[in-house]
Amino acid sequence: MKAATYITLILLSLTCSLTANAQAIPTLGMIARLDQDSLLHAAGFRYMGESVGRMLSPSLSEAEFQANLRKMNNAKAKVYVCNVLFPSTLKITGPDVNEEAVLTYLDKVLARAKAAQIPLIVLGSGGARRLPEAYDYQQAKTEFTALCRKMAAVAKKHDVTIAIENLNSTETNFLNTLQEAADVVRGVNHPNFRLNVDIYHMLKENEPPQHIADAGNIIVYVEVAEKEKRTLPGVTGEDFKPYFNALKSFGYTGPVFIEGNVADPEKEIPLAHAYLTKQLREVYTPVHKNSK
Repeated sequence: MKAATYITLILLSLTCSLTANAQAIPTLGMIARLDQDSLLHAAGFRYMGESVGRMLSPSLSEAEFQANLRKMNNAKAKVYVCNVLFPSTLKITGPDVNEEAVLTYLDKVLARAKAAQIPLIVLGSGGARRLPEAYDYQQAKTEFTALCRKMAAVAKKHDVTIAIENLNSTETNFLNTLQEAADVVRGVNHPNFRLNVDIYHMLKENEPPQHIADAGNIIVYVEVAEKEKRTLPGVTGEDFKPYFNALKSFGYTGPVFIEGNVADPEKEIPLAHAYLTKQLREVYTPVHKNSK
């Protein structure tokens, strides 16, 4: 074998080894108003998220929705997700649930999501899922899981995925941990009803990264912000790497979105992209030391 051919084979083998050991870094997105699209794209974000209320709600006229559709189609960053699925006035837990109204509303929202080519809708909706005081938690969980199975069927009809979000106890009193939200997803047991990991809410509830690893096979979406004031990553310098390591442990390569409070968009949005990219690279990209 010629020396040049031998060296080429060694280099090819090394490249394949590095590729096998490395994992793709999750694509970054940010929840923001559509009019911030240019700023997000310039900062490096290729995905963005809006709200159901502003973009897809049945309360919007068809003309208003078509205007939104044109804006989303022309956006530089793809509108990948819409959040706040249900308004607080439309209860999805407790004694005042009107199942027909919930599913009719959902059908209209998801039909518009499909038309807009938005593949994911986040079910946070802390007000809609807040339970009355003294309402039995297990009963609520059983009832909610049954309703979510019907939601999943509507999601399948429109080829959209609903991702339920863990919300900390300052925002609602139902499904405050990732473990609790994961239990509902497993109970629903449907590919169109999956789990949204919100690391900010996990931090607020002092929930360990291991809970992410435990729920790996049902996670489709991740959100993050700093714990103290829900600031964008990099403002206070929060270390998210333990949670990113948990994501890496099961090969998560879906999107990671920022959802937080912004004081200075032109400064904080580019900082957040650079800060999270650095932490994700440190976790997802293996370090190979040169041997002497």
